Amino acid sequence: MLKINLPPAKTVIDVQTNEILLVTNADLRESANITCWPVQEKFEQKLQEVLHALGYKLTRAHAFSEARKHGFISSQREGSDLFAKIPSNAPIIVLLTAWQYSHHIAPSLVHHKGPILLLANFDGTWPGLVGMLCMAGSLTSLGVKYSRLWSENFDDAFFLSKLKTWLQEGEIQYPLDYLHNIPQNHAVLHTKAGKVGVQVGNYILKNKEIMGLFDTFCMGMINGVFPLRALANIGIPLESLSQSALLVEMAKVPQQLREQCLAWYEHQGMTFHFGNDAKIHLTREQVLEQCAMMIAMARFVKRFGLTAVGVQYQQGLKDSCAASDFAEGAIGSTLRFPIPDENGDIICADQPIPCINEVDMGSAIPQIMLYRLLSALGLPAETTLHDVRWGSEYNGTFYWDFEISGAVPFEHLKGGIKGATGYRQPAMYFPNGGSTIAGQGKAGRFIWARAHYQNNEVIMHIGTGQAVELPKEEFERRHNATNIEWPLLNCTLDGVNRDDLMSGHQSNHISIAYVDEDKLSDVMKAFVSQALTQGIHVKVAGNAIDLLNEYEG
Repeated sequence: MLKINLPPAKTVIDVQTNEILLVTNADLRESANITCWPVQEKFEQKLQEVLHALGYKLTRAHAFSEARKHGFISSQREGSDLFAKIPSNAPIIVLLTAWQYSHHIAPSLVHHKGPILLLANFDGTWPGLVGMLCMAGSLTSLGVKYSRLWSENFDDAFFLSKLKTWLQEGEIQYPLDYLHNIPQNHAVLHTKAGKVGVQVGNYILKNKEIMGLFDTFCMGMINGVFPLRALANIGIPLESLSQSALLVEMAKVPQQLREQCLAWYEHQGMTFHFGNDAKIHLTREQVLEQCAMMIAMARFVKRFGLTAVGVQYQQGLKDSCAASDFAEGAIGSTLRFPIPDENGDIICADQPIPCINEVDMGSAIPQIMLYRLLSALGLPAETTLHDVRWGSEYNGTFYWDFEISGAVPFEHLKGGIKGATGYRQPAMYFPNGGSTIAGQGKAGRFIWARAHYQNNEVIMHIGTGQAVELPKEEFERRHNATNIEWPLLNCTLDGVNRDDLMSGHQSNHISIAYVDEDKLSDVMKAFVSQALTQGIHVKVAGNAIDLLNEYEG
């Protein structure tokens, strides 16, 4: 007879009728959790009052920690232990008021049978909405049934109506008719532009576009880690690299070459806000180290025959060297310091190297595809991802604030390199500093996209938008409400409003490439055809569907 010796079972929480359990997930960096806790407390109180008025009791499933000075879940072990005590059929609200690492609780939510509501505050300074979009995309890819909801103050009619629906029915369903499913045999494939996309898609399937990522999991983004079979199916396989190898390669870059690199960017007109105290200020030494990182990244691109490269960006690396931001934005630019390989030959001269920030494969797929398509057409091919950070109205129009947490290609900024400013990354996140590439996103038309997966199927939302240069006062209001160290793009999405994107987007990230108005229709047709050819399930968002049906002369 086999003997079983397991740890004792945890005491299960007793949940009464009309009682809702509250779970609060956040960062694994305790400095961030302590900073964000007061806002979380405020929204917990608001939620408790609303639920009480509706006849429900809100109970915290886990206690505030006096020792840690916050009440967030901050590790996967902590989340797993908590859910071992939660009845599997209990209704749960996951309240998110800050960035959070989805993997702390997502694996446990896979086994939860009760109603799950992801609830976020809609705010620029405390962007729970970003955390909610990441968690939503992660749960979608894991096949978990859940609902999502967002609000600025937890008191508007939209919020109250949807919350009541969830309480009564256990789910919230949104109309997702802004997303148009494109069949694999859509007529766009047979247009002149579509045939170009078919040709590019077949090229990728035959020749492969290899994405090289230095470590492949970042900040809890389960939705950013795709099955290898899914990547192979669409012709974009992974070259998995180690950040320790990156550090070794950086050490080989001589000081003289680092100095030449930094001097090149200063000569081009970029402004760096240097100071003397490396703990809180940006220093030349930090940027020199970032130059070494960019050079090392490019050498890996050549050595492994990569199409794109990405750095894990956070854990481990942030404690070993300066942040990767300047290196990422600069390597993704066409106008770039001429990077020599070990033999002195310039790597990828006069072309961008797509950079996959935060090693997000869901962003890598459209970035790589757009880079190859736009390059084939002789068009500017710089791409980037942004966080769907926030948004608000100005003169009656809702403008999104897309803000990547560090850097974009210089070509995406108003004024290019001369419009770029280097600030130190916040010490709360990056103890070793490093420069960002901050500035105002330039005005222009763009294509946006984001891929996610379900099983081994790759699904991609594709749309169009208009970037705008808001007046200085309004831009600064938004920049100060988010992170002034980071580049900010203001835009509208064609035929996609705020609540559309919040209800249907499967990530905290969105990828963009600028395309001139007179080329937008053809590029859109070609991009959709390219995706279909590569076996991707395409959903065209909003008014972009009109471009597929537009007459082609």
